[in-house]
Amino acid sequence: MRRCLVQETATLLQQSGVRRVNSVFFGGGTPSLALPHTMAVVLETISQHALLPADAEVTLEANPSSTETDKLREFKTAGINRLSLGIQAFSPPDLHLLGRDHSVEDSLRALQEGRTLFPGRVSIDLIFGRPGQTVEAWRGELQQALSVCDDHVSLYQLTLERGTALFRQVEKKQQTVPDPDTMADLYACARETLQNAGFQQYEVSNFARNGAESSHNLSYWRGKQYIGVGPGAHGRFACKGLGRTDREARIQTLEPQQWMGRVERLGHATAKRTSLSQLDILEEILMLGLRTTEGLANERWVRFSGGTSLHDIFGTSVAAQGFVNAGLLELSHSVLRATHTGLAVLDSIIPDLLLATQDWYRHRCDDGDKTGLHYTSGRAE
Repeated sequence: MRRCLVQETATLLQQSGVRRVNSVFFGGGTPSLALPHTMAVVLETISQHALLPADAEVTLEANPSSTETDKLREFKTAGINRLSLGIQAFSPPDLHLLGRDHSVEDSLRALQEGRTLFPGRVSIDLIFGRPGQTVEAWRGELQQALSVCDDHVSLYQLTLERGTALFRQVEKKQQTVPDPDTMADLYACARETLQNAGFQQYEVSNFARNGAESSHNLSYWRGKQYIGVGPGAHGRFACKGLGRTDREARIQTLEPQQWMGRVERLGHATAKRTSLSQLDILEEILMLGLRTTEGLANERWVRFSGGTSLHDIFGTSVAAQGFVNAGLLELSHSVLRATHTGLAVLDSIIPDLLLATQDWYRHRCDDGDKTGLHYTSGRAE
């Protein structure tokens, strides 16, 4: 596995022509079960093919039950400088309901050990919208989290995954998830509680204080290039030699044995390559950018739109102006962003903005103007 990770890393970096890597995220599955030496070798491989700055953010995603102090220390020696703990809940019954194999005690221990080794750089994930969850119970759980957490918190609404025990229980009405109004109240409660504790929201699901925002998260939401390595990994990058207009979406082979076999034969195990059109790219950066509190910068938008500004498109959109007038969006000549209220209902805003983008694109193509198919690329930053 290690040899294949190194090989695929080298191959994809060479194919992309990336010259600088500002962040690395070891995630998916339980990477903390891997040997620290594996991560050290992967980081060394990146350094051999691109600039990996000394202050690059290198995150390890970990399950609280797999974070023994000695091993965390070895990960730090290997180059890890940030820890993301999948705590999910501080309620024992809910951990069982979610099918997690760790306990609240495991979470508390992992947090303490992580904060000792990575002070100011430990993030926790929490899930809300769990069956039977009330706003009062959620507020109490958040207060417990705030009493022990570091400076970064990610909140995710429960997603029922087909094939899981919880999915079957909800399907059979043995468990009931909160209704949409309660979901909204749970989210509002979390935002208020975290803000009162000094956290600033910088993305729909992410909160930080003391400058602990994740640069890896921000790069993703800003629509920048990223390379996915390993079974089932996803990536978005411009291939070297194919021209500056060619950004590809890539998905690596999912099954580990098949993935290793393909890497050994081909140097990589890309299972699917999709060339993204100008419209594909614009839709992606719109959806991603609006998830952040900083919003989508016009400077970035025009790099992909061929010079057409955000104001040119959304300033003439009846739907977009309706959102502006309702206090859900802010539009200027420099940025398009959701307001504090708008972030909470973003899913109801995005479809109309996508339609406005599609209408502009269709009219532009109908007019025979195909000059907007260019964007600047060349490095992951």
